[in-house]
Amino acid sequence: MMDATKYKVGYFPVSEEYSAWVKKERIEKPPVWCSVDMRDGNQSLVIPMSMEEKLEYYKVLLEVGFKEIEVGFPAASETEYEFLRTLIDNNMIPEDVTIQVLTQCREHIIRKTFEACKGASHAIIHFYNSLSVAQREQVFGKSREEIKQIAVEGARLVKRLAAEYKGNFRFEYSPESFTGTEPEYALEVCNAVLDVLEPNENNNVIINLPVTVEMSLPHVYASQVAYMSRNLKYREHITLSLHPHNDRGTGVADTELALLAGADRVEGTLFGNGERTGNVDIITLAMNMYAHGVDPKLDFSNMPYLVEKYETCTRMQVYERAPYAGALVFAAFSGSHQDAIAKEMKYRQNNNLHEWTVPYIPIDPKDIGRTYDADVIRVNSQSGKGGIGYLLEQKYGFNMPKKCGNISVISAKAFPITSIRS
Repeated sequence: MMDATKYKVGYFPVSEEYSAWVKKERIEKPPVWCSVDMRDGNQSLVIPMSMEEKLEYYKVLLEVGFKEIEVGFPAASETEYEFLRTLIDNNMIPEDVTIQVLTQCREHIIRKTFEACKGASHAIIHFYNSLSVAQREQVFGKSREEIKQIAVEGARLVKRLAAEYKGNFRFEYSPESFTGTEPEYALEVCNAVLDVLEPNENNNVIINLPVTVEMSLPHVYASQVAYMSRNLKYREHITLSLHPHNDRGTGVADTELALLAGADRVEGTLFGNGERTGNVDIITLAMNMYAHGVDPKLDFSNMPYLVEKYETCTRMQVYERAPYAGALVFAAFSGSHQDAIAKEMKYRQNNNLHEWTVPYIPIDPKDIGRTYDADVIRVNSQSGKGGIGYLLEQKYGFNMPKKCGNISVISAKAFPITSIRS
């Protein structure tokens, strides 16, 4: 028997005054995107990528247009250290791209992280420690003040080492397990870190608010983000970042609402690969904006290519119904759907329309490298005359008469149709 009494909410809501963002209708500009495929994505694979696979996938991320890429946790393993050194030593980081590296707030790990970044022209040093009630009590056995001091000491060390090493370093701090932390305490720690780092117009600092584990409905997280956005010190010199996971299946909603609530940046992965149920899917986020007429500043014009590269490098599979990228997401099997799509396609052609308004299909499949004949009208046992007629016309130039006899589909698995009786 399932027993719900063993569970209770583990999050801490903020007051209603931080809910003004709900009046916003949609996202009107893209955030700063940071891919964490090479770190969060790779560490969650059953078989992590080899050096060759990492380099191939890294090139794909550059092709998509990411300007910030978290390439790993170089102090955690020799493999990740060597990957970062390969990128730097072989001049594989474009001048307009910033690599990001992750480190815990521990002195020897921070020092090795800076050593790994030696020679990089641009690098974000992303340091973190966990603040949640559960971690404080059960993992670390430390007080709130002791946990805050771990963050402060980490900030002091990264600031000191950045002055000692050559390079253009930027700082990012994450209060890990933010969603399980009292908001006022997360704010206290972040502001203490910011007092050390001293953000200014030449020193923009990233504060990243991770949904390490989803615990609430999306609007609760968004209001927590709004609370932080309004109360962080040095806000004009802060980039407020999101790092949502998908434990409750609402990672995309968490991110979209939090962007409405004041966030500036998103960390995620292609196709949502990541620990447990995954990180937030940047493809879905970006294409949702695109469907509202907003250029996401990422290039997904060859989605089949991205799917193929992802599946080859990670050994993961893209689900057939995954938004935008799945093999069947544009497919119409139902007769009524096929009829409406076929009529609208003819209407578009006859009226030379630019605006996309086709029923049942939220974006033009051609925009992401898909085709109408292979991807949209698909014949099976539930298809009707409209869909079959559309395929006959498109593939063979045959216009089916409006009135005809029985049409039988001997094979529903593929087109051409095996038998047509009139």
